[in-house]
Amino acid sequence: MRYRAGFALLIALAPACAGVALAFLPKPFLVLAPAAAYAACAIFLLGLPARLWRWTSSPVPFRIPTTCGQQRSLAWIPPARLDNPSTGLAAAARMLLEVLTFRSLLRNSRSRAGDGAVHTRDSLGLWLAAILFHWSLLIILLRHLRLFVQPVPAFVLTLQKLDAPFHTGAHPLYLSDLALLVALAYLLLRRLADPVVRYVSLLSDYLALWLLLGVGLTGVLMRYLVGVDVASIKQFAISLAVFSPVLPRNCGPWFFAHLFLACSLAAYIPFSKIAHMAGVWLSPTRNLANNNRAVRHINPWNAPVKTHTYAEWLEENKDKLKSAGIPQ
Repeated sequence: MRYRAGFALLIALAPACAGVALAFLPKPFLVLAPAAAYAACAIFLLGLPARLWRWTSSPVPFRIPTTCGQQRSLAWIPPARLDNPSTGLAAAARMLLEVLTFRSLLRNSRSRAGDGAVHTRDSLGLWLAAILFHWSLLIILLRHLRLFVQPVPAFVLTLQKLDAPFHTGAHPLYLSDLALLVALAYLLLRRLADPVVRYVSLLSDYLALWLLLGVGLTGVLMRYLVGVDVASIKQFAISLAVFSPVLPRNCGPWFFAHLFLACSLAAYIPFSKIAHMAGVWLSPTRNLANNNRAVRHINPWNAPVKTHTYAEWLEENKDKLKSAGIPQ
């Protein structure tokens, strides 16, 4: 197990090392930066809808929502409206709670046998790390809008003020930056330290974590330690948006490392488990109401089958039934 985890760790480090190495190439090679950005955007914008289309075209012959409570039945039996939704509105409410608060992960538990008993342990730490990671990543992405839009939207400026209640010297300390790195470190250490999680982990799991860590660490390094010309980076971002790229000046190699790693992550998303950010909305175990007892559902994918009714069977065998004295 130790060798398997170590091998996975080395393989997962390769993209991060490649991104940093590309950033330290001679300056003539840095003209590849706009091409990498456009290629990553094209792969993301074409690959993710293609994967979603493949998911939506898959047949769902049965209603298979995950249920964890009492189904709606008799009037005097209180149903679990969120855990066993019977209406589309209740299913939508459960879906929103799942996406915004990871409700099922919060209620997840892990059981193991030992000492002649079954011990149950909750996943509060995993839930908290997931909440911190996803919400801080969303805030960071929204803050990056200031690099692509001029003038900067008012909600972005307000979000920056709320995200940075403290200052470290000349630079504001963004809580989302700290939360992102802490959450990613916890998720990586959990995957390496827990024998069960390490056993089921694939190389793709480590790859996604290391790409995210690489993007986050290079971004934090630029903001708080190295320092970059933000005006030049904004000019470069806007030039990319208007399809007239101009390479930034005086940004240093760490900016290009950040850019190459971010492009690698964006291009990797359509082919990875990270695509669950869009696929969760298409999950039939979440987005369907459990009303099988109240409504008859006919599978639209059923192939036509020639049937033989009871009336036809009686007509074919009426002479045999009459001779046997069996009433019809």
